[in-house]
Amino acid sequence: MMDFPDMSQAKRPGFWSTLRLGARMMMRDARAGELRLLVLALVVAVAAVTSVGFLADRVGRALERDAGQMLGADLVLDADEPVPAAFRDQARERGLEVSSTWQFPSMVGAGDGAQLAALKAVEPGYPLRGALRVADAPFAPDAPTRDVPPEGAVWVDAQLLSLLNLKVGDTLNVGDAHLRIDRVITYEPDKGMQFVNVAPRVLLRASDLPVTGLIAPGSRVGYAMLIAGQPDAVAGYSAWLNQNLKRGQKVATLESGRPEVRRTLDRAQRFLSLVALLAVLISAVAVALAAGRYMTRHRDGIAVMRCLGAVQSQVARMLTLEFTLVGLFSSAAGCLLGYAVHQVLVMLLGSLIDTTLPAPSAIPALQGLLTGLLLLLGFALPALAQLRHVPPARVLRRDADTLSARSAFGYVLGAAGFALLIWWFAGDAKLGGVVAGGFLGAFGVFALVAWLCILGLARLRGLAAGLPALRFALAGVVRRRAATITQVCALAVGLMALLLLTMTRTDLIQGWQRTMPPDAPNRFLINVQPDQRQAVTDALTREGLGRIALSPMVRGRLIAVNGKPVGPDDYEEPRAKRLVDREFNLSYGDEMPSSNRIEQGRWLAPGSAEVSLESGLAKSLGIGLGDKMTFDVAGQQVEVAVSSIRRVDWDTMRVNFFAILTPAALADMPQSWITSFYLPPEKAAVLPALVREFPNLTVFDVGAILQQLQSVLNEVGRAVQLLFMFTLAAGVLVLSAALTATRDERMREAAVLRALGATRQQLARSQRIELWAVGGLAGLLAAAGATAIAWALSTLVFDFAITLSLWPWLAGIGTGMLGAWAGGALALRGVLRTPPLVTLRET
Repeated sequence: MMDFPDMSQAKRPGFWSTLRLGARMMMRDARAGELRLLVLALVVAVAAVTSVGFLADRVGRALERDAGQMLGADLVLDADEPVPAAFRDQARERGLEVSSTWQFPSMVGAGDGAQLAALKAVEPGYPLRGALRVADAPFAPDAPTRDVPPEGAVWVDAQLLSLLNLKVGDTLNVGDAHLRIDRVITYEPDKGMQFVNVAPRVLLRASDLPVTGLIAPGSRVGYAMLIAGQPDAVAGYSAWLNQNLKRGQKVATLESGRPEVRRTLDRAQRFLSLVALLAVLISAVAVALAAGRYMTRHRDGIAVMRCLGAVQSQVARMLTLEFTLVGLFSSAAGCLLGYAVHQVLVMLLGSLIDTTLPAPSAIPALQGLLTGLLLLLGFALPALAQLRHVPPARVLRRDADTLSARSAFGYVLGAAGFALLIWWFAGDAKLGGVVAGGFLGAFGVFALVAWLCILGLARLRGLAAGLPALRFALAGVVRRRAATITQVCALAVGLMALLLLTMTRTDLIQGWQRTMPPDAPNRFLINVQPDQRQAVTDALTREGLGRIALSPMVRGRLIAVNGKPVGPDDYEEPRAKRLVDREFNLSYGDEMPSSNRIEQGRWLAPGSAEVSLESGLAKSLGIGLGDKMTFDVAGQQVEVAVSSIRRVDWDTMRVNFFAILTPAALADMPQSWITSFYLPPEKAAVLPALVREFPNLTVFDVGAILQQLQSVLNEVGRAVQLLFMFTLAAGVLVLSAALTATRDERMREAAVLRALGATRQQLARSQRIELWAVGGLAGLLAAAGATAIAWALSTLVFDFAITLSLWPWLAGIGTGMLGAWAGGALALRGVLRTPPLVTLRET
């Protein structure tokens, strides 16, 4: 029973008096423990949102701040031909700094050793943003520098020195030039993960480039013009540049110039956002249950206040002010906790976030504040709104008030606002839609299944005539039909989120890791000539490198679709323009690669002229099944019909192609062969010997990329485990709230049954059976929902397959039964020990 405030001011319900009453009610309810679950649920939800929000905000602002350093300039123009002088002149007229680079792969050597290197020639002033870091020897202390290599000298990666058994001061043969190794490069700000940059870097001065004799007509060189200056001038020049781009030219951005940075961070953020969203959704259930219990326990007190003269508007303002204060306090506490947790996340993701992060903005704190208030609006105020409609007659008649339609509308309105909050926070329509839609749909299904189960149990009550404990348990489940359905749904949703998160930490992350296993190919061998195929395969097989499969590669340019000539000007999308503007790496074969799967159509028919296209390419070019594509291959036209659209798993690091044709269409064309394989560290000497035997071979080492991706997986896994604590805490709160909501009713029932002769032992067994039944059903439903949502997330959001297993079902049922029993022992302690007379008198 609540303690009543002085209602003598009810005739003058001014704002300040109502505020004082609301504050007094909040302090009294807080001391009595009525708000404990509500506050804890809000703090957990807000902390989960703000911890990920602060991290994402700081990383996003750091990327914007450091975009120039990651590109080496404010703006970069990439081209496959020399940049026209007019472009440089236009930039200088606008007061901008300009510097040029030349980049291409080439073999370098010393003595009898040879190694593929990524050559880069630079002008003085490079880079325009950021700085190179160099050392005097491998693994020696490094330092930033604003210089470039002097004439007659090169700076190299430490990896190249070990591969060629060289040291600083030795001579490196670069084409026709003999250049002295002067420094070791430890950091290059604009070195992305393009194939040309996978090989060890050799940096030389642009004035030394003609001496090497490596650039000749027809050479495949990447030209770049770097621009830096005042933001307004850069923006103006960028607009002018985009209007005057020529064929083979493109403006690089952070997404195009350093896509691996954005891609890895985006995927990491989506994993963390998923965990935070689950914590918020579970907390919402706990808030709704806690608010419902508050409403039930305060109806009588509000009825007495109404008898003492309180009007509906005053009750409404008093409750609104009380819970606004609760929401603000809880949100502030959650923001502080979230800020502290995000600092731990920054440490866990330390090597992934290899930069000094700026201070966070106020946006994550605003998200946290809105999360707390919308949780109250959507899941607490509709229940509390019923209190203002409690009639004075409830003092005499307990059935004098009923649920109004306005309360149901309040739940709908609050849920809609909460869904918008989830969409805003997730920043990903698919992620927010799958999680929110999955949970709302699951809640409805859970309620229907629980209702059907209760109907079935009602028919079984007669079969338990000789088992008092079982009969009492079935009677309690059936009699508290609404409460039982609420408990099953609440426990199932909480367990579903916990199971889903566990599957995220295991199945989903392992699914991601399966795309990048420890023995994933870390070397690509290209430019194998047809007459070398067998010899190269035998050489690699003799070294125990497993089954080596070489794939043919044919260069061809798309010149027509359905008989109509096509060019870059025929497409609006930048990617489509680039695809049409360059040559494709075509292949042919009778069998589909194991890392591919057909989405539309069928595999190639032997003896026909057909092609199978990668789905992304087909979408960019607007090509569908049955369309005819014409390629120019070494001056010959090859026309093929599209027989299938394939989905390619590029993360496997195996050889894959956008277009695979039938052997009948390409087998007689000029071609080379390519393969990928895993080279263990202890067999590193295999490749230098192979290159000495076949000097035309080109080897790409992608081991560094694999190591970075593996480190990202490990760091994100640790961060997910930290946020898992929020979801676990929210699940405990749901369990406590669901069971506490029925505490008063259980005490009255136990008192009546004991007064009629039931023993405490019978009632205790009855309570255990009921809790086990509710927990088992909730666990079964949770496992089904978690499995369905995990499959949807892996397919629609994270883009890889998971292996469905039996453990979520066993864990769900077992955890549900154990959790319901343990939670019931805590939340319902004292229910059976309270003397029946005391309970009946209070009632």
